[in-house]
Amino acid sequence: METAWLEAQQGFPFKAQPMTMCGYEVHCDGVVDLTSNAAIDALGIDPGDLACPWEDMADRGETPPTWQLADRLIAGGAAGVIIPSFADHAGPYDRNLVFWKWGKDAPYKVCVVDDHGRLPKDDRSWK
Repeated sequence: METAWLEAQQGFPFKAQPMTMCGYEVHCDGVVDLTSNAAIDALGIDPGDLACPWEDMADRGETPPTWQLADRLIAGGAAGVIIPSFADHAGPYDRNLVFWKWGKDAPYKVCVVDDHGRLPKDDRSWK
């Protein structure tokens, strides 16, 4: 949960904003582990590209190398990646799991855990 907090706040100095934390049941094939040096080497990835300032680059109209990497992995059949967190104050074991393919059924099952039905069912709760 600490990594989720760091990612949501991104080191900004303003007060924390509301957010919803959820657990997920995940049974997803085709997830590439980019926390592994062996995988990074095998895929010919420049580790520096993973830490690129993607938001600033996109704001300048540039295509970040991480977006190019995502396109390449998706074209190769990847459903998602495990990637190190580059959020301010993230540690060496903080990770993000990013999905490009997901649904309620295998082989790309990613479902929120809401055993007691507490999450909103539609957007009326946000109005």
